[in-house]
Amino acid sequence: MRIVRPAELDSAACAIEAGELVIVPTARWYMICADASNIDASGSIFKGKRRPSGKSLAYVAPSLAVCEQHFQLGAEARKLAETFWPGDLALLLPWRNPEDAAQHAAVGSPALTTIAPGVLGELAARAKVPVAATTANISGDAGPDDLGPAVTLDEVHVFLAASGLTVSVIVDGGVCPAANHMTIVDCFTPEAKLVRTGLVHQRAVTAALGREVRTS
Repeated sequence: MRIVRPAELDSAACAIEAGELVIVPTARWYMICADASNIDASGSIFKGKRRPSGKSLAYVAPSLAVCEQHFQLGAEARKLAETFWPGDLALLLPWRNPEDAAQHAAVGSPALTTIAPGVLGELAARAKVPVAATTANISGDAGPDDLGPAVTLDEVHVFLAASGLTVSVIVDGGVCPAANHMTIVDCFTPEAKLVRTGLVHQRAVTAALGREVRTS
């Protein structure tokens, strides 16, 4: 396992392309990433995190143009993407091609899709394969001592020890300041529905769409 700085991100991209796992920082917390089309690599994340199979990883698109190649964006989805991407917002989007959905089962159908800022977005832009990502923590561990997803390298190592996962590269981004989730909006139907609030506030989603948006 190598620990590198964000300036050395090419090594993380190469690891993803080779079917290995990497961990990168975001403003929210550290994320564990794999090739979204690699069943074994993505599957190992589900197993290590003890994550339910129906709880998808996020598809991190490198650009809106690439996103549009694979997914259908209705008027409201496009408005949210243009307003908040890159950013801390994920959209549930329908695939254009059922074969793509089958090849990227880890990110679901509709797919949890985002264009991320910072290191995670740069990783998606550099990798020659689609990137799937999720938080570095054990799923469903909400006991009194649960800190949530890792926000420091020490917490990343605690997660790796608990999960048994092997990663090839960890990008050291220091302390992640926000410790909060992405906002998720369901754009599978023409009228978008708020699934989960996070760093992008419900009021911001409402303002972007010009109508009141409530949690579904």
